[in-house]
Amino acid sequence: MLITTALVVAFAAGVATTYLLMHGRASTAAQEHDLGTFWEAWDLVERVFYGALPDNPHLEWGLIRGALGTLNDPHTSFLEPEPREREREALSGRFGGIGAYVTQAEDGRIVLEPMPDLPAEKAGIRQGDTLLQVDSTEITTGMNTEEVIALIRGEVGTIVRLTVRHEGETVPLTVEVTREEIPSPTVDSRMLDEPAGSGYVRITLFSDRTDRELRQALDELKSQGMTQLVLDLRGNGGGLLGAAVDVASEFLDGGPVLYQVEKGGKEQTYEARNGGKFTDGKLVLLVDGGTASASEIVAGALQDRGRAVLVGEVTYGKGSVQQVFDLSDGSSVHITYAEWLTPNHRQITGVGLTPEFQAGITDDDRANGRDPQLDRAIEWLNQN
Repeated sequence: MLITTALVVAFAAGVATTYLLMHGRASTAAQEHDLGTFWEAWDLVERVFYGALPDNPHLEWGLIRGALGTLNDPHTSFLEPEPREREREALSGRFGGIGAYVTQAEDGRIVLEPMPDLPAEKAGIRQGDTLLQVDSTEITTGMNTEEVIALIRGEVGTIVRLTVRHEGETVPLTVEVTREEIPSPTVDSRMLDEPAGSGYVRITLFSDRTDRELRQALDELKSQGMTQLVLDLRGNGGGLLGAAVDVASEFLDGGPVLYQVEKGGKEQTYEARNGGKFTDGKLVLLVDGGTASASEIVAGALQDRGRAVLVGEVTYGKGSVQQVFDLSDGSSVHITYAEWLTPNHRQITGVGLTPEFQAGITDDDRANGRDPQLDRAIEWLNQN
């Protein structure tokens, strides 16, 4: 089972993103800590370290990262100005990159899946390649996919050197990939061969264009006779909360989508809007270990409300919410400030969602074009 977070050329941290600008001086609490011991240690580094010292911005960024690390929360994080800009681009639905998905296996390996006819595939990246190095930076098991994405993405037209190991091989290979501006459609749809009237929609990311794309896809499928649907959220690491609520609203006729519990126990309800495109008809959701955060909100809402059944594997289990604060130098901090609960007040964090019908998929299945999870969803549609 893979823990998928994002497109290599897109960002999907699974955050409910609120953009705020921090102004003014540090809080009184922060000012009380003069960091005297730190400066004592750093003075020693400056006097005896054999090597180049970081400039002030990098030292400051390092301090922020170190301080956030003491919170023991992997989702409270810091982004330097350039990756922060890449993040904004991804959530707008267009970005520059190499055209591949990045996933994280259970053993911590970073795995690539190239998109057809885009730069990564053309350069020789294969599905299932383990990423070992980006330019001069070694990829370690302690790195998360967001950090790797930040390394891979860059200015359109520039070259990134990726060192990978093909599946089943032992000798690494280094390839050069030229970054391109790649449109980022987040919805893919088609009619299934069987059963009659069955449509298929895959959502890869919840961006500000997702609901518009989904509505168009549903209209097109209905014009082709779609009366029941498979909604594929596998590998969808999340995105914007508003987009997730909009997506859930296409399948629900009002009522709660989620509850958000903030510091101090304050609870906020997010309701589905009326006027959804597919509020009737059989609905099956495909989920896996990469279905995370905002994706789990959609899946949990449709499951709790009795609107859909889930097929696949237990989801990732990320119900925490990060608020994004833009800092004065263009960097940002993502701070966990709340938790999401399903309409039945089920906790997602650390638990995930359990499908009614569990089905796995192996690397051999993928390599040979088999999809037993989709097959199980089709079987359910045939039997119900």
